[in-house]
Amino acid sequence: MEKQFTIQQAAIITGLTVHTLRYYEKIGLLDGVARNEQGYRQYSESDLAWIEFLIRLRETGMTIADMKGFSDLRSEGISTVRARRHMLESHQEKIELQMRALEENLESIKKKIDYYKTLE
Repeated sequence: MEKQFTIQQAAIITGLTVHTLRYYEKIGLLDGVARNEQGYRQYSESDLAWIEFLIRLRETGMTIADMKGFSDLRSEGISTVRARRHMLESHQEKIELQMRALEENLESIKKKIDYYKTLE
């Protein structure tokens, strides 16, 4: 059986706030978080793994709306695997374009630093 975590523990583990975890549940990004007899949320290790993936999507620039679309597809099950893969491939392409642009900008900055060093 998977270990269970309180919302406070989940917040500490994921680095998200309790408010954000509740918000993610409210908008449907976190589906099916269990509750104990007192009605308190009980996050499983699987829930935490999903939250960690959501964090990666967010940190790489995916919008909440797109994350919600991905989450909705995930909730529909195996029949949506292709659509989810396509979403992730599209997101990957955006990230790779951003990385190339960042690398070009970084190279330009390095050249400017080198130029200033020659002037010193």
